Amino acid sequence: MDFLRPASWEEALAAKAEHPTAVPIAGGTDVMVEINFDHRRPEYLLDLNRIGELSEWEVSADGATVRLGASVPYSTIMERLRGELPGLALAAHTVGSPQIRNRGSVGGNLGAASPAGDSHPALLAAGAEVEAESVRGVRRIPVEEFYTGVKRNALAPDELIRAVHIKTADGPQQFSKVGTRNAMVIAVCAFGLALHPETRTVRTGIGSAAPTPVRAREAETFLDAALEDGGFWDSGKTITPSIARQFAELCSGACNPIDDVRGSARYRRHAVGVMARRTLGWAWESYRAGGTGGTGKGEAQCA
Repeated sequence: MDFLRPASWEEALAAKAEHPTAVPIAGGTDVMVEINFDHRRPEYLLDLNRIGELSEWEVSADGATVRLGASVPYSTIMERLRGELPGLALAAHTVGSPQIRNRGSVGGNLGAASPAGDSHPALLAAGAEVEAESVRGVRRIPVEEFYTGVKRNALAPDELIRAVHIKTADGPQQFSKVGTRNAMVIAVCAFGLALHPETRTVRTGIGSAAPTPVRAREAETFLDAALEDGGFWDSGKTITPSIARQFAELCSGACNPIDDVRGSARYRRHAVGVMARRTLGWAWESYRAGGTGGTGKGEAQCA
């Protein structure tokens, strides 16, 4: 196994173009596990740790988006970006241990493209785009188009993830995850939800309940219409149980899970419905109270 260590982004792109099979490594929280268990033996490892810009983040001049460098660790998101990205900050709390949160990143999570990745539901709900680059140029990929299969993504062989562009929260966001404990556990299933009062829409994200992370689009369409037709955005009145129940059922229907050692397909569908109903309730109560961030309840697991 050869170890490539570029000193700049340009050198990294050139190395990736010359060695398309090279596996990028920064935090190494996914890659090193696979190598240590001999599940993967790449010909080349492409170390990105010397490229400082990948660990930088910035909020756009108009405050509408956050550009998150591919190597920005989860701990930074939790500490510095909770206001702008509350759903992602909640998800970050459930990633591994403090040591892993200091090394792991959203860019690495996207590169691995595991359906159980904790950041994916929050990225889908917030409306993110992946900035991919090669020596041929730059392109932006909507996150819902980025996942192409189990642990497969839309990157070309010569492309690297440079950053993730995420819309800043204009309303409350939530995240919930089913696991056997609060951290250091792969999600049995997970759910992210974001209210977008500016457009009067709701977005969702489901993890570990289909071959790829997915949005519950039919559920979103239903809830958008129900909230608008019922005047809920203007009145701020409590969402009726029947609407919440229908939303939960549609979210369950968006799943395409499997049976495995962590849970059955039937349990995953049920759990996604429960999380959908609960996160909607938490987020809507925050909206009624005039809040924009997560309430904190999404940090707890619901086993």
